[in-house]
Amino acid sequence: MSQIIFFRTSLFFYFLGCLLFLLNLWDKKGGTPPAETSQKSATLPVSQRIAFVVTGVGFLCHTIALGLQLQSGVPFSSLKEAISFFSWAIVLIFFWVELKYQVYVMGSLILPMAFLSLISAATLPIDTHPVDPALKGTLLGVHTTLSVLGIVAFAIAAVSGMMYLVQERFLKSKQFGPLYYKLPSLDLLDQWNKTALFCGIPLLTLGIISGALWSQYARGFFWSSNSPKQLLSLSAWFFYLIVLQGRLTFGFRARRGALLSIIGFVGIIFIFTTLA
Repeated sequence: MSQIIFFRTSLFFYFLGCLLFLLNLWDKKGGTPPAETSQKSATLPVSQRIAFVVTGVGFLCHTIALGLQLQSGVPFSSLKEAISFFSWAIVLIFFWVELKYQVYVMGSLILPMAFLSLISAATLPIDTHPVDPALKGTLLGVHTTLSVLGIVAFAIAAVSGMMYLVQERFLKSKQFGPLYYKLPSLDLLDQWNKTALFCGIPLLTLGIISGALWSQYARGFFWSSNSPKQLLSLSAWFFYLIVLQGRLTFGFRARRGALLSIIGFVGIIFIFTTLA
């Protein structure tokens, strides 16, 4: 019961944080010039402090809820739990980026994503796609955790890609509105995109391998050509591998990398939610 209370409380504070960050996005006041966003600013705007604290309270409640879940059995063995973990992990990454770079506009993209993910998890029954207790084990938790962390990395790549495309459009049109000054520089956004891809591919690789090992243990085979989930997961892995290889070897420009990151994330979320 206490787990549900903390879960719903985190949902409420994420909603407030989402509203505050979105309101700040449309604030007509400018921000730090893009060329300077790689350095910490001296002061934090009051509106951002409030949004940051509210989101922090939600994150704390969410952490407690996940901790209680860990005590109750194998973590993240259902779609509901996996989506909740995704929401928690992406907020954690947001806090790290916020503290390191103070890119306040990122909250306007990350918090809605986290809130909607948690809403979708809340609408699912607790026993969604239950796993036979005899098949639950550490390997299943490892598989789900690594796969979700890989998806979180691809989410960051997609978010940085979206910000890159918006900032690039500002520069090409030479119309520098308030949002332009709140976005990081193109170089920094491109760096985030590549770093996220570097992190996401190994995590997804390990997730697929551990999933195959769990499949062997639970079902007696590593791979099934009749499993849409396995086939599409491998397709997503190949897609991101091509994107990263293209950026490193074939000279994919930052804009193409941003577009492909967004397309890939939409595809992988489809796989994760509809075929899990």
